[in-house]
Amino acid sequence: MIKKLPALLIVLALVVAACGDDDGASTTTTEGEAVTTTTAAPTGQGEAGSTLATIQERGVLICGTNETLPGFGFREADGSFSGFDVDYCRAIAAAVLGDATAVEFRPLTAAERFTALQTGEIDVLIRNTTWTQTRDTTLGAHFAPTTFYDGQGVAALGSKGFDSDSTIADLDGAIICTNAGTTTELNINEAIQLAGIADNTTVQTFEDFDQVMNAFQAGSCDAITTDKSGLISRKATAEPAAFRDDIVIFGVTLSKEPLGPMYRSDDAQWGDIVDWTVYTTFIAEEKGVTSANIDDYLANNPDDLEAQRLFGAAEDELQTGMGLSADAYYNAIKQVGSYEEIYNRNLGPDTVFNVPRGLNSLWINGGLFYPPPAR
Repeated sequence: MIKKLPALLIVLALVVAACGDDDGASTTTTEGEAVTTTTAAPTGQGEAGSTLATIQERGVLICGTNETLPGFGFREADGSFSGFDVDYCRAIAAAVLGDATAVEFRPLTAAERFTALQTGEIDVLIRNTTWTQTRDTTLGAHFAPTTFYDGQGVAALGSKGFDSDSTIADLDGAIICTNAGTTTELNINEAIQLAGIADNTTVQTFEDFDQVMNAFQAGSCDAITTDKSGLISRKATAEPAAFRDDIVIFGVTLSKEPLGPMYRSDDAQWGDIVDWTVYTTFIAEEKGVTSANIDDYLANNPDDLEAQRLFGAAEDELQTGMGLSADAYYNAIKQVGSYEEIYNRNLGPDTVFNVPRGLNSLWINGGLFYPPPAR
């Protein structure tokens, strides 16, 4: 049994949705893999508008994503890709090329992803990547609107006396495992120092989170830490069932992790296209527009001038001025869906993850998504 000291609970960050990203802070990535950030100008397409032209000429969008995080970016046994981030790749392809299947998914490790974006190997990066000051200012890249609000969490085993109300102070004397050389590691070290348990507690690091999980299951770790979405994903897919059911995720959240697409900063037109693909999924949910009812909605709501413009049914539509077809964002919703559809398909109540929306809700439902008007 891990010795428990009186809780010296430090509120380390605001509590985000009941789930999170497994991407550390300014220099971490999915499940805490290290990445070196250097100030560099992008070396991909540099002329404004050239990214769109390149994609249209190529006939396929190249999207950098994960292949090991179920629910967000995962390569299935048949080689297909699934997940929340993957669906945003498809939505962009539908908007740009009229075909949500016209995507080449480029699996990238955490260490590879920023270089792949900078050099033009990929057109857009959608790989549970946290928006931070360093990444926004030193990589020659910008972030699209946040699509998932997350935070770093901690998990342990109920059989060792932990539950969802456990705090960092309850880890006194524990071995906590995570990825090496990341801000995930830095965050947990800071947390145990603030809780006054650093002298008795060990942070053990591994090169990747598969190794972390193997050590955790073998009993070499009393607790693990990564972003909460990663913890939820790992818990939901852990085997055997007895081990999976024994994992408990603490309620405490150690960091803010806003996640979203990332693109090079040298092409404003392309950035606008990606941004408005994201905004369109939010606006569609606001209006109750789905992939199934969008045609009926447009036919039966001629007075919704915003919808008529955004989905290309009005003469004053704005998409052709962006270099797209008038029905670009119609295609994104028709072929992929609104934010609610994307979320529920990959993370919602009918999935093994069943992640509550929390902050990942529209502003009208108490969440953080507040899209600008399409006019």
